[in-house]
This record gives sequence, structure tokens and C-alpha cells, in this order.
Amino acid sequence: MHQPKITVIGSINMDLVTETDVVPVQGETVRGMNFQTVPGGKGANQAVAAARLGAEVTMVGRVGDDQFGDVLMDHLRKETIQVDNIDRVPNTPSGLANIILSEQDNRIIIIAGANGNVTTDYIEQTKAAILESDYVLLQFEIPKETIEYSIELCHKHEIPVIVNPAPAMELDKTIWEKATYITPNETERQQLFTKQRNEKLITTKGKQGVSLIEAGKEQEVGGYAVDVVDTTGAGDTFNGALAVALAEGQSVTEAVTFANAAAALSVGKIGAQGGMPTREQVEQFFEKG
Repeated sequence: MHQPKITVIGSINMDLVTETDVVPVQGETVRGMNFQTVPGGKGANQAVAAARLGAEVTMVGRVGDDQFGDVLMDHLRKETIQVDNIDRVPNTPSGLANIILSEQDNRIIIIAGANGNVTTDYIEQTKAAILESDYVLLQFEIPKETIEYSIELCHKHEIPVIVNPAPAMELDKTIWEKATYITPNETERQQLFTKQRNEKLITTKGKQGVSLIEAGKEQEVGGYAVDVVDTTGAGDTFNGALAVALAEGQSVTEAVTFANAAAALSVGKIGAQGGMPTREQVEQFFEKG
């Protein structure tokens, strides 16, 4: 089978993860249970998910000239991700995400840092790698004009692009039309596509699975019942897996089924990337039925 070439254009963060039984209200101090620094960022997460599932992955993004930047670059290399198109931004911190885990759910505050320097000019500099892709993956933790420019570039060169609109942000209708697939969760879909039955939409619904629109009708593809440790990164795992399956030539329904299984496996460990499965693990999951 052809090894798919996936390029991810997006954010690279260090996640600062705090676990607590009680989420503090304003002005309150509570005791937490655990703290970890974990490589993250929606872009990097999706790149790791795709790489573990067997794709040849190139990451396009930027990190700061701080210690986190060193750690993040080393981590991506260890995950066999091509990092030649990741640049260090002087006098700028790397992107950060403060994540509070409580009651099997998460609350997240992101700080853009170097991700804010993923400009349209930078996309032009890295264009050669983008144009060699079978599929491109985009999320919304980089500047809006860069997202729009990247979608336009892929459309112009007939490269399929999956747009994961997280966190939710409005784009011009003509830009949405140039995406191959758009993968909001239920909240993002409500914010961005309330009145649309757009066949590009693949809506993730957590343990309920995913909904697709085919021939104007909403179709459901069921999820999998698994023990949940941490839902952070499940959506990113889904998107990385979806890109790999589509780039391999699977049908949309097959690709969504594959991505659902990868996402289900991902919630069994702490951290966005902690539980992201290998290809072998997903295949074993299907074999067990």
C-alpha cells in the first residue's frame, strides 16, 4: 500500500496539565492531584496521530526560542515527523495550553506564542512541502488569514484539505466551499453551520460517534464504548486518522469508522498524545470486534 503523505499546518504547544477533583470557582484555591507538562497543540497532535498510524507526516508550524521549543522539536522527531518546515521564532515563547482535567472532562486556555507567527509569508516559504501532500490537515490555533490562505493554496493545486474548525471561528463562505471536508464537533457545528446541510461536514459527537451528510440526509456512524481516562486529543486523533484513511483511498464511511476506532483508543491514557494508537493497535481493536 502507498504510504500516504500528510502535511499538517498548525499549532505546536506545550500542554500544562493539572488534574483536580474540584474545579475552583472565582477567588477559590483547591488542591489538585497531579501536574504534567505534555507536548500538544492541535496541529502537532494531529501530526502525531497520523504518524503513529503509518503516514509520512510533515509538520508546518513555529515554536519559540525557549526550552519548551527544544523539547517540542525533539519530541516530534522521535515521533518520526518531518520537522524541516518548523521554524524557531526569536524572543517569543512557544505556544502553551493550560488544561484542567476534572470529572472525565477538560477545560483549556491556549496562549498562541509562536503559533501567532505562522503567517501567510511562512506558508509561501514552506509551499514546496505542502504541494507534495496527498492530504493537508488544518486547525484554528493559527492566524485566520493563514488558514484561509492555506485552504486557497490547496484548492488551487487540487490538494485535498481537511479543515478542523477548532476553536470555532467564522470563515468566508467561499473559503468553506474550497475545503474537501470540514470536521467540527457538535458545539462548533452549532456555532458555524446551524442552517447548513453541507456534504463536506463530518461532525464528531464523542462516544455517540460521527454524523455525515450524504445525498442531503444525515447518516450516523456509531462510536465505541470504552473506559475514559482523558478526552483531551480524541478529536485530534480522529482528524489524523481520518486523513490517513482517506489518503489511502478508503471511502468516507470506512475512513470515519477507522477514525472512530483510533479516537476511542486514544481516551484510555492521560494527555492529548498519550493514548494515540499505532496502526497495529487499531487493527487489533477491529479484530476483537
